[in-house]
Amino acid sequence: MDIDTGPGLGEFLRTRRARVTPEEAGLPATTGRRRTAGLRREEVAMLAGVSIEYYRRLEQGKQHRPGPAVLEAVARVLRLDEDERRHLEELARAADAPTAPAPAPPPSRTPRPEVLRMLDIVEPCPAYLLSRANDLLAANPRGLRLLPGIEEWPRRQRNTARYTFLHPAARRLYGNWEEVAAATVAHLRAAAGSHPDAPDVTAVIGELVVKSEEFAALWQRYDVRSRTNGRKHFTHPATGTMTLGYEVFEVARSDGHRLVVYQAEPGSTDHDAMVLLGLADERRVESG
Repeated sequence: MDIDTGPGLGEFLRTRRARVTPEEAGLPATTGRRRTAGLRREEVAMLAGVSIEYYRRLEQGKQHRPGPAVLEAVARVLRLDEDERRHLEELARAADAPTAPAPAPPPSRTPRPEVLRMLDIVEPCPAYLLSRANDLLAANPRGLRLLPGIEEWPRRQRNTARYTFLHPAARRLYGNWEEVAAATVAHLRAAAGSHPDAPDVTAVIGELVVKSEEFAALWQRYDVRSRTNGRKHFTHPATGTMTLGYEVFEVARSDGHRLVVYQAEPGSTDHDAMVLLGLADERRVESG
């Protein structure tokens, strides 16, 4: 299956255009059947104030150096949110690059000691440290136990995106698996836009495209989302059902590392269930 894991300005514009109806864009309702899902190219061009040929070339990847005003106008017409606007700008910059950039050195997988101490400080909250490609770099005991079965994988294989789509325990664990899966793919889309051709990012995307039909289908939707917070519903073999909120913190002076911390309201049944995750061995487990 041929699925682009790198920059794809035209693909992104086409998928966003297909999701906006003429009525949502402020155009008069039309009668009869439209052959094009969503807006037509000429409608986007008209609403954005550019020529049809200019917009056609933009979707075809032949129009270089689109100005900020054009990108803003197109983003407004396509009703892009903040994450999608940022992704559009990143794709436009990548498309404008005159030559392929020199290969970047492999990203560091070694967290700073100060960051590792944060995993202990946030106890009893489950927490783990992820790379930009969702590799599990380190975790406190509850953070590792929150993902049952992932400790059975070799340390270099532990990746939360891989876990979501390929580990049999994940579908039983996440009560809102479809939502978690869609958010995981949307995050990897954002990562691919921010780090085009990064081998660690493209490797996990390429693996999941081949091994998971559901991942491949979600990848084709071209949703983009930077995961910063949310809620997950768990049916955990050790604690039963619980709903935990999570916050994602970007780690300064790192190669895209992110600290993910789960929490629940103190005194709630969810908090009690979360605390139960720590009844076994209390050693922090690092995945190196």
